[in-house]
This record gives sequence, structure tokens and C-alpha cells, in this order.
Amino acid sequence: MILDNARYQKCQVVADFAKIVDIEVAYLPAYSPHSNLIERLWRFVRKECPCSKYYADFHSFNGAIQQCLDQCNGEHKAKLTSLLSFKFQSFKKVNILAV
Repeated sequence: MILDNARYQKCQVVADFAKIVDIEVAYLPAYSPHSNLIERLWRFVRKECPCSKYYADFHSFNGAIQQCLDQCNGEHKAKLTSLLSFKFQSFKKVNILAV
């Protein structure tokens, strides 16, 4: 299982549970937004909703974010399909060894 480096995911409870259910836990590097899809989604939402816009109150601001998230499978689907793909490589040159 791959987890980010949130403190609550690196606690002893998580380590003990992983051992009980016999899974290996791997952690993403400390700062790796390109590897974490939710970071890409939040960057998109920040760009689409609150960027350079004024909201009179928190309710309006919250509503704009909710509306953006609700449109992820509709109006924003084409943009998000390429943004949230796993087709990326962060290394310049990779040697692949056949086993």
C-alpha cells in the first residue's frame, strides 16, 4: 500500500495493522505532488474557483468549490482526464531491467 507522509499514517497503529494483515507499506517522498493525484485535483480546483475572484462570504466561496467538484465528470472532464492520468515520468533517463 502506498501512503503519503502524513503523520497519522506513519504512526504505530498503522504499522501494527499492516503487519497483522500482511501488507507492505511504502511512503511517497516528502513532497511529491506529481505522484499524488489529489494534489493535482486541488491545484485544478484552486485554479478554476477562487483564483482572482471575490466571494462575499464563506458560504459563497464554499459553494463555488462544491460546484467545481460537482462538474468534474461533466464540464471539467476533458481537462481532468489528462491532468489526473498516471502517464508521467519524473526521471530523465531510466534503464529497465528484464527479470
